[in-house]
Amino acid sequence: MYNLTQHLRVVAALVIREMQARFGSKPGGYIWAIVDPLAHVAIMTTIFSTLARVPALGNDFTLFFASGYLPFGFYQAMSSFIAGAVRSNKNLFSYPIVSPFDAAVARYVLQFITSVVVTVVVMLLCTNEGSRLHELSLAPAVEAAAVASLMGFGMGMANIPLFADYPLYEKVFILVNRPLYLLSGVIIMPDSLPGPIFDALMWNPLVHIVMWFRQAIYPEYAATGLDKLYVLECASVMVTFGLCLFTASRTLREDRI
Repeated sequence: MYNLTQHLRVVAALVIREMQARFGSKPGGYIWAIVDPLAHVAIMTTIFSTLARVPALGNDFTLFFASGYLPFGFYQAMSSFIAGAVRSNKNLFSYPIVSPFDAAVARYVLQFITSVVVTVVVMLLCTNEGSRLHELSLAPAVEAAAVASLMGFGMGMANIPLFADYPLYEKVFILVNRPLYLLSGVIIMPDSLPGPIFDALMWNPLVHIVMWFRQAIYPEYAATGLDKLYVLECASVMVTFGLCLFTASRTLREDRI
């Protein structure tokens, strides 16, 4: 019990340190964390509202885009933030009570809280369909966001040793990861695509995450092909794989990151 309490205190201290390093001591840093996704949603909404009269769901382009972009962000932001946890805190590992895993957990906690706050604020500010938010099914939205964050945690944990051992892999991963945004159903509804393309996209668990989250906002959305069990299995595999790579890494043990 003492060791657990000690680790919790270390994680709490690291969360505060990461918060100050990421957002600074002035309110502007926290405001930018919300302004950035708001601006992205606004820009993309403007672009796509000029190409179509109505969105695939509902009547508000902004809400439609945000309902796909925000759950995807739980994965993307988490995986990116976790991947740099050890590299950014290397100087702290000279203290025996601070471990690389503590740094990763602290970043998970901070990023999850940040993503939740950003999601709530963006959803409240970006829509003129307020009735949608009053009818929101909170449980499915929370479940989708939580599973997406766990997938991001698993990917980030795997990438910590992989980025350290294989610099080329880091560049390739960043390059390959860019079109993932377009292949996760954020902009185009997978349900509306031809059979072969739909079948191929459904292998991407992030597509299911986006559908899961949207179903909480749009009760009329059938979410054809949504498989929650598949998403949970993918998240479990990714977390297990990430933890195994993380704990087995010789680079981490020798503290050469």
